[in-house]
Parts: sequence; C-alpha cells; structure tokens
Amino acid sequence: MTSQDSGTVVVFGATGQQGGAVVDGLLARGARVRALVRTPESDKARALAARGVELTAFRIDDPAAQVAALEAAGAFSFMTPDSSSPAEIEDEVRLGAALVDAAVAARVPHVVFNSVSGAEHDSGVAHFASKGRVEEYLRQSGLRVTVVRPTAFMESFSFVPLTVEDGELVLKMPFPDGVGLKLVALKDIGNVAAAILLGLANVPGGAIEVVADQLTGSEIAAAFGARAGLPARYEARPLSDVSDVEDRAMFRWFAQASAYPADLAAVREIEPAVWDLPEWIRCSGWTAPADSGRRDQRAG
Repeated sequence: MTSQDSGTVVVFGATGQQGGAVVDGLLARGARVRALVRTPESDKARALAARGVELTAFRIDDPAAQVAALEAAGAFSFMTPDSSSPAEIEDEVRLGAALVDAAVAARVPHVVFNSVSGAEHDSGVAHFASKGRVEEYLRQSGLRVTVVRPTAFMESFSFVPLTVEDGELVLKMPFPDGVGLKLVALKDIGNVAAAILLGLANVPGGAIEVVADQLTGSEIAAAFGARAGLPARYEARPLSDVSDVEDRAMFRWFAQASAYPADLAAVREIEPAVWDLPEWIRCSGWTAPADSGRRDQRAG
C-alpha cells in the first residue's frame, strides 16, 4: 500500500516531540495529514498548517467531534502525555480511552499507538504503566492496532550534563556501567510509525520496540569523546542521588530492560537509515562544553 492508497492519516499529539516526528515522517512520504490539536491558533499548530497539515480542533469532552475528525481516515496515530501523579495518570488513561472509543465509532481501519518500551512489563514506572493500560484498552477494542514502543530518546543527551575536566570528557548518569542502554532518535520513531501507518511495513505480533542502538555508559561517553576529540570516562551515579521518585524508577527500569534483547534488525528492516548514537551526535550539532579544569581547582 502506498501513501496515495491510504487516505488521510490523522495524528493526535502532532505539536509534541513524538507526534511532530510522526508528522515529519508522513509528510516526507507524501501523505495527507490531519492533526487533532487543542489550540489551532498556537504557534506550533500554525507551523503545521504552513506545511500543508490540516488542523482540526480537539476536545476531550466532545466525543461527537472526535468521531467526526476521524471519519474517512486511512489510519490514526496517537500518543498520550507522560504523567506522574495519580490524577495525571487517570487523565492520561481517560484521554487514551476517549481516542480509542472515537476510532472505534469512526471505524478507523488501522490505529498506531506510540507507547513506550516497558509498558508491556511490570516496569515500576508510573507513566509507563499508564500507557500499558491504554494498550490493553486498545487490545479489547476490536480495532486493527500496531503498538510502537520507543526506548530512551537520544535527544535526552541534550540535557544530560557532560563536562570537560582537565581535557577529559566526563559523563555521569544514574545507570550502571557494563549494562546496555537502549536508545533511539526521535526522527526514527517518526519514520518507523509513518511507514507502519502508510502500510509500507508489517509488524508481526502487532507491536515493535523501536531501538536503534544499545550502549554501555562507557561506550556512550566514548562516542561523545570521539566527536569532541577528547579522551572520555563514565561515572555511574547511585540511584539514591536522583531526587525525583519517577526518574529513579525509570533509570532502574532502563538497567533491567537490558535483560530483554533488542531487535535492531527488525527496526532497520522498516527504516534502514536509523541513526546510531555517533550519527545522532554528529547530526544534532552537539559540541563539547568548555573545560572546567575541575581537578586542578580542587587541588588548588
């Protein structure tokens, strides 16, 4: 099936990171895209419209409008926001259920849900478990469903504090060394989802973990060091250093997830041009921070 055969693809979450990546992947393949947006007047929504995306206002308290927005859709892509508090979790699950109900009523032929790697396990992470509940609701809906489960975003390294100390690049994370961290770039999440939405890829079993690289802390540090032209080292921080309970649970799960083998070949079959971490570092424009000379400062 080609993008011309599949009709309009409706995307909820198009102004967010993952949804935006899905829209990018769809537009690159010539698809017609309709975005369900809460605020059509927002700058992000207007930017989508400028690229040829049709905007439709979305309200969670208006089921009839939701169904109308999904009618005649060739496929429907959605993701739910991360949540942490009990109230936010229930809101997330309620939103997911409302979108599923609308897809059922509109008889959408294929739904692709961007969940998260770990939602299918007892991860102990609240905003992973909430997506698992949406997955379960989808399974009971009778819809044709494909679940896309991204691993940790490479883009997170834009916010991880790498330092340069006496000419050595240093990476510190609350993650044990010697264990592989599963990683993927946002653009590859979008491209994989887009290919599935347009019928250009088949996913046996109806779910795929989207992972493009798996590296230990030392290997991650070395990749950044190579880009900077510096030696590098990794320091594993204890989980007790992480103040946020949800973040602590997430890093604990990342370490446990290495026990589940990553099927990089399955992802590359759908999107052969996925980025490994060195490629993401190069394409992201990352540059090394200034040398803090920290060890000299301590010695002095």
